[in-house]
Amino acid sequence: MFELCFLGTSASAPSVERNMTSTLLIHEGQRFLLDCAEGTQRQILRSGLGFKDLRRILLTHGHLDHILGLGGIVSTFGRWEAIARIEIFGGRWAIERVRDLMKVVLRGKEVEMDIDYVEVKPGLLFSEKNLDVFAFPVTHRGPGCFGYAFRERTKRPFLVEAAERLGVPAGPERRRLVAGETIALADGRVVRPDEVLGAPVPGTQLVYVGDIARTDEVLEPARDADALVMEATYLSDDVETARRFGHITAAEAARCARAANVKRLYLTHISRRYSGAMVEAEARAIFPAATAANDLDRAVVRRIEETE
Repeated sequence: MFELCFLGTSASAPSVERNMTSTLLIHEGQRFLLDCAEGTQRQILRSGLGFKDLRRILLTHGHLDHILGLGGIVSTFGRWEAIARIEIFGGRWAIERVRDLMKVVLRGKEVEMDIDYVEVKPGLLFSEKNLDVFAFPVTHRGPGCFGYAFRERTKRPFLVEAAERLGVPAGPERRRLVAGETIALADGRVVRPDEVLGAPVPGTQLVYVGDIARTDEVLEPARDADALVMEATYLSDDVETARRFGHITAAEAARCARAANVKRLYLTHISRRYSGAMVEAEARAIFPAATAANDLDRAVVRRIEETE
């Protein structure tokens, strides 16, 4: 299960209702910040979620409306919060721009912060106990633009009744069976994992995409995902403007979600010229499970099983 809080949902510049792009993702207590626009730290405070355990920041690309908030975040962390080290992930160009920004923030030793810059490459980015995070390249303006796929691992549930019927005691024996080991009981009987583990249950999958100029690069990474977070900067009437600035329309995002067979589509990075209702209406005409996110909206993403 994933929890999302859309901290900012505006494209390029803030509006009265919307801050610029940033999203907080929570998985089993771990927090990931996806992009960090100017004003992000105030949005975190407004959300009530706070800064606790916020140590990983994933950047989709290096445009200023996606990175300028890092200066304030690092300054606050270094001065007031009990966070001494953070990891910033991004393409080479994004990392270079962030390094330049941090030269100003960290100058004079007013702020003490250990920053680990991680240059993103396509493929597995890192793994946690029950989570693998992948990066995949997308096309926008400038090099090193990425989307991110968050995938829980497939699990086999432990069948307590079967274990008790076989006389497997609680404790290390059961943990070994869950880990896939065959065990021998005190009376010499052998118990195999298949005897106490249920059928594989796929984990929840969530895909996050920043600014993009084409959707074909998203189809396979997002295939059958439980949720796709994607830009919808323009409406179809302004498709030529979208092309000129390397963006897509709400209709194109919806067609991508439908083609990839995702379960839910969350639209963000919305131009100030439209209301969320306008963006949502265009997308829902193609993909009914689309939602135009507003600032501080929250969503819970769970595995949605296929039904007949």
